[in-house]
Order: sequence, then C-alpha cells, then structure tokens
Amino acid sequence: MSTPQTVEPARDATLPDVVGVLGGGRMGGGIAHAFLISGAEEVVVVDVSAEAAEAARGRIEADVAASLDRGKISGELTDWTAKLTSTDDVTAFARCGLVIEAVPEDMALKTSSLRRAEQQLSAEAWLATNTSSLSVTGLAEHLQRPERFCGLHFFNPVPASKLVEVVLAETTGEELTRRSPQWVQALGKTPVVVNDAPGFASSRLGVAIGLEAIRMVEEGVASPQDIDNAMVLGYKFPIGPLALTDIVGLDVRLGIAEYLESQLGERFAPPQLMRDMVARGELGRKTGKGFYDYPQD
Repeated sequence: MSTPQTVEPARDATLPDVVGVLGGGRMGGGIAHAFLISGAEEVVVVDVSAEAAEAARGRIEADVAASLDRGKISGELTDWTAKLTSTDDVTAFARCGLVIEAVPEDMALKTSSLRRAEQQLSAEAWLATNTSSLSVTGLAEHLQRPERFCGLHFFNPVPASKLVEVVLAETTGEELTRRSPQWVQALGKTPVVVNDAPGFASSRLGVAIGLEAIRMVEEGVASPQDIDNAMVLGYKFPIGPLALTDIVGLDVRLGIAEYLESQLGERFAPPQLMRDMVARGELGRKTGKGFYDYPQD
C-alpha cells in the first residue's frame, strides 16, 4: 500500500473524469470534497431537493477553502468550485464514470437510491455504496450490473481520515476489484480491502469496542472521560471510543449495532443506556450532547 501524500492539484489519471455522489450530507459532502481536490474533472452531487443540494454545495466549498488555507491544494477557490455541480436532478449522473451512494443507513432507502442512480449510468460506469455495515452483496442483488458495484466505506470526517474500506461483494468483477483500491490511493488515502461480511472489518471491531465502553458507563465502572483516556493513553487510540461514538452519532451506531446483532448474535446487542440516550435525543456532537457536551453554533 502506498503512503498517503499531500494531494497536488494536477489530475490523477486513475480517477474517473466525472464522479457523482448521491447524498450531500456530512459524509457525501466529504466524499465529494475528496474527489474534487484530488483531480477529478467534475464532481456531481445529487441531493433530495434544490435546497439540500445548495446547502451541500456550501459545505463542500467551505471544505475546499479550508484545504486551500492549509496548503493541501493551490490556486483560486473559484477554479476548484467551478468543477462542482450540485442538483436535485438524478439525470445529472448520466455523464459520470463513477457514482458513490451516501444516503442514510437504511437497507430499503439504499436499495431504491442505488437502483435510481444505476438507471442513469452508462453501461461502462461504476457504482459504489458508502455503507458502513449493510451487506454489499445484498445491495448488489437489486442491481442490473452487480459486477460493476462494490463498497467504498469512507470514514468521518472524510478530509482528515486516511482510510477507505474497499468492500468486495460476491459479485464484484475483477476489473473493479483492481480499480477501486487505485481510486482510494489517488485520493491520498490507504485502502483496506475486505470481503463482504456483516460490519466488514472496521465497523465490526469499532462497534464492539464502543458498545463495551457504553456498558462500562452503564455499569458505573468509570466515567466516559476515564474510559476514553484509558484507550488513548494505554492503547494509543487516536480518540476514545465514547468520544468517537459522539462524532459518529449514537443513532447511527445504534442502527449498526442492531443490524450486527441480527446477523452475528447477542454480543452486539445495544446497551439500554444507548437506547435511552437516543430516545432522549442525546445523539452526540450533532445535537450538542452525548457522552460529552458540545457547544452549538
């Protein structure tokens, strides 16, 4: 695997000329930003409404501006954002060589979204899902060209993360198996290639640790801060499992845990504390309260 490098503004020949992202939320916007600053000639973001698409554009432009400020890329902001298209019209995907779905973790929603996107693509285009836990093979069963489909699991926040999990469905073709890690490397990130299994590698391990940390809080073993410090200082984690849960969102992690419980058994059963916090709206950073408190703008 190549070591991630500072991305230069020159186009990388391994990337498709035009890359599409379905869903312009935090993850989708981050994925769009990554391809935009890595040299794709155009990035097309499709969201559910014109208002949502415009909001997505604003977030992505802010991320590009931050990349310029940090010296990761050079040039004028307008030169970079001129390559960004945001719309609520899914037919804009017709000119894309690759589309990545980044809608919420719901099997029915992802299935319908992927089918809608695939209908717009040429026979030569590639399609991927950013799911963090759902079966990529199960999603592929609903597509017309499953051999041109895989998982590209990006991590939040996308600009800072150096990892992308490449998930190969049982039906993923040899050419896509070869190309997909090259795309990740062209983004300045490191691919980890796994075969499709519940939770893949990262979510399965990460959620297991996070759930046990929540059980320890529930049982009064230690405070959230002390549990996180134990893992950061003792095991060299870059961030504690409870602080990470706040970043991901307790509701998101609850959904993943429930899915993993259904596939892998009781060891992934969500703690009652987690369910109670979600019911109270204590979802982490996005609501201002989770295991820690966060000031809201």
